[in-house]
Amino acid sequence: MLAGDDANPLAAAPGLARREYFHPFPDCQLNFEMRVDAWLHRARAALKASLTPLWPPQCVLCGRAGQLPDRDLCQGCEMDLPRNDLCCELCAEPLQSDRDELVCGACLRHPPRFDRCFAPYRYAYPLDHMVRALKYGSAVAHGRVLADVFVRSILSVEREAWPQCLLPVPLGRARFIKRGYNQALELAMHLARELAIPLHADVLVRARDTREQAGLDRKARRRNLRNAFALARPLTSRHVAVIDDVVTTGSTANEIARVLKRAGAERVEVWAIARAGRG
Repeated sequence: MLAGDDANPLAAAPGLARREYFHPFPDCQLNFEMRVDAWLHRARAALKASLTPLWPPQCVLCGRAGQLPDRDLCQGCEMDLPRNDLCCELCAEPLQSDRDELVCGACLRHPPRFDRCFAPYRYAYPLDHMVRALKYGSAVAHGRVLADVFVRSILSVEREAWPQCLLPVPLGRARFIKRGYNQALELAMHLARELAIPLHADVLVRARDTREQAGLDRKARRRNLRNAFALARPLTSRHVAVIDDVVTTGSTANEIARVLKRAGAERVEVWAIARAGRG
């Protein structure tokens, strides 16, 4: 039973259960904001359709005209985005050859806790500039463009079943206050709307603040994330997708998948815009 005490890591860790977790957007507030966002999206789409001759889409990369009716990315720049078509079927690690390698060596040696990672692009120029601008440069508008190209990619792949809900990777209190938003949540809101999948943004939370992952090696990343995530309320979905901007070593995805599967999830997918090579 998913909601049972045995399945809930908070019930198994009383010290954590008593903590008041930081979450800037409870689902009740987020659902209201998403309804408002959906209404504004429809109103904005209708307005832009009528004003397209006066207010054409503009490419966020080169500044030239975007693609009609409202894609702020020109066709040339979209074609320049580095595809991650040749990759590991489990972790989406870019592969170096076109041999019949379906699973990378790292996953063969140590299978990930998640079931699959879908990352349609490689973390390379010019997509890396877009992601960094979203993550560190307050370019929240880039989130819509990145989510748009992600949706086009995932809809082109045959799948047996879709996740029952989307769970954005949570941001710690200090980083959220400094940044003012969570880039994973910004992406997840667009994906939830376009794919009609429920977004549960107050289930997965940070149990503690952690160091920035950038610059840490694989071993340090695992130590940094140990017991960093928890569930603020019972998980009611068996098939979930965790939303993030970039997967690098997979340490964050693995730790989150461990928490979710302990809570009763049967299938955990990781959806990210891009996959960085382990190097």
